[in-house]
Amino acid sequence: MKREEPEPRVPADLRKVFAAARRAKVQWSELTPLARKDFIMWIHSAKQSDTRKRRIESIPSRLASGKRRPCCFAIVPIDLHKVLVGTAKAKAQWSKLTSHERRDFAHWVDTAKDSETRRKRAEKTCLMLAAGKRRPFG
Repeated sequence: MKREEPEPRVPADLRKVFAAARRAKVQWSELTPLARKDFIMWIHSAKQSDTRKRRIESIPSRLASGKRRPCCFAIVPIDLHKVLVGTAKAKAQWSKLTSHERRDFAHWVDTAKDSETRRKRAEKTCLMLAAGKRRPFG
């Protein structure tokens, strides 16, 4: 059974950009929920406010040029990648996850507000994976 990807919550600063760029909003709505989630994860993964602002402001031109995903965006957050490399059982389980399941873990790690929480979530992800869990929640 194919699982429907939930609609991601659009950040307020991106909604403001869409209010000023109607065509971009239409193009955004034509993306799949998974593609929109990738863009939002890319926005949230910015560590500096200037980087976040640049990424958000670039979305209308990216969409206008036909981009359907952010460029150069790794689905595995660096904090999680570092821990997975040293945990064979978790790494093996990661490779068995669907793209939806991987994105759920990646999103959970990436949305932590500070680096220490991201590190702890990455470690907890490895424990959950090693125990056979396929989602960070529920």
